[in-house]
Amino acid sequence: MTINKVHHLNCGTFASLLVGTLVSHVLLCETSDGLVLVDSGIGILDIESPRRLGRAALLLRPRLRREETAAYQVAALGYSTSDIRHIVATHLDYDHIGGASDFPAARVHTTAVELRTARTQRSLPDRFRYRRSHVEALTHIETYDGVGEKLLGFTGAHPINGVRDMWLVPLPGHTAGHAGVALRVGGRRWLFHAGDAFFDHHAIGPTDQPRTLRIRKVSAMEGLLAAEHNKVERNHARLRDLAHTKSASVSVFCSHDPVMLGELQRCAQGSLPGC
Repeated sequence: MTINKVHHLNCGTFASLLVGTLVSHVLLCETSDGLVLVDSGIGILDIESPRRLGRAALLLRPRLRREETAAYQVAALGYSTSDIRHIVATHLDYDHIGGASDFPAARVHTTAVELRTARTQRSLPDRFRYRRSHVEALTHIETYDGVGEKLLGFTGAHPINGVRDMWLVPLPGHTAGHAGVALRVGGRRWLFHAGDAFFDHHAIGPTDQPRTLRIRKVSAMEGLLAAEHNKVERNHARLRDLAHTKSASVSVFCSHDPVMLGELQRCAQGSLPGC
């Protein structure tokens, strides 16, 4: 399954009073043998029954629009939900895996650590972030563990079984089993979906930039949600290096930054110079 084209979708808007608008950046990848999603955003069942998301999610004021679900947007592009063959998850938080229920035939790929943590939910934060209805709905799952291979300066990357030119790259910090997803489009252009390894584009920008009130608020929220605080800043530094490396052209982006989503959507449409 060679990746031929990538659509950048918003599969869940949050109108947060604390940090402003947040999005749920999902990739829809067209391949030579069906479609692949990177994350799945908020699903139709979540729209119909918001309590599935939990109180913590509702505090962030999700807009819960059916037209923002991956299933709706896949259909709008002329595809069927059965065309989704794989869902590669950066992690299993409600806003990243809720939409998987809309694609029951798809195989979900995640790290072994992430699936184990989501199923056991031993800590109180785990019970807020992982929704049992979401996790229990994952019936076709493939997990990755072990040494892996080197990729883009990272070690431990795992090629996704059944999808050519896509890797799961462990980036623990936000959750214990969190990972980024690296993919090569048309055998040339690199995209790196960093999930929640950072929350705002300023995190991987110049280190001497002014810290506005919003940046400080986003940073505070990121720290509050992190499972392993000591690894968050390390991930920022590693992804900053990757985004600015001269040896390879890589677009590095996260799940919730509307600025990054907008830029990549315009780039995919050919309306942004330099893409």
